[in-house]
Amino acid sequence: MSERDVLTAENPAGLRDLPFALPEVDVNEKRRAKRILEALREAYPDAHCALNYKTPHELLVATILSAQTTDVAVNKATVALFKTFPKPQDYAASTPKEIEPYVKTLGFFRNKSKAIHSAMTDVVMKHDGKVPQNMKELLKLHGVARKTANVVLGNAFGINDGFVVDTHIERISKRFGLAEDDATVTMVERSLMALFPRDSWCELSHMIIWHGRQVCKARGALCADNAICQRHCANAKLMREGQA
Repeated sequence: MSERDVLTAENPAGLRDLPFALPEVDVNEKRRAKRILEALREAYPDAHCALNYKTPHELLVATILSAQTTDVAVNKATVALFKTFPKPQDYAASTPKEIEPYVKTLGFFRNKSKAIHSAMTDVVMKHDGKVPQNMKELLKLHGVARKTANVVLGNAFGINDGFVVDTHIERISKRFGLAEDDATVTMVERSLMALFPRDSWCELSHMIIWHGRQVCKARGALCADNAICQRHCANAKLMREGQA
């Protein structure tokens, strides 16, 4: 166990460097979480971030654009966007209006253009053109909340300071009993952080998302015929019995 993972009196169920406490989980809950992690690793060994990017700032831009939009749609839009604006300085030197044509196929494109321009301007003016590598500074950027920050930190820098919670992860966490049914996104994130090893957070987020897209769908879920769901999800049993 690393020093980062040592439990402290101030944060008894969390990690030493986190600014908040995590919920307490018992040994049996952690053992169950470990089994789920192992099953997902076996099922999705190639799980990875679905957004296309080559640099941290490209991932930041793509993640801002991905809000309420599919990754497929974002990847189509960013081909021309990244070619036209190859560096943070290029976004900063432009205007939201100049960015809009490249993202107009995406939902809320005007607001996203403003967010990208503002975020990249701050990256240039306040961070010497480099995307911050810590949660505190990332959250100060326009259009960046914890989900976006976690995506960037985990995938671009290999830093696990939180757990990505998108619609798939929220749904599966509740179906698998990893979070309470009425848990908020914040509560879901902290439950997952408490249950799973820190070095697995980014990796696991991708595996859960892949499971959500392929099997544990919001509608037309294939839970009844999936071994992972049969073992770990109460909904699978109900579906097999025709009760869900």
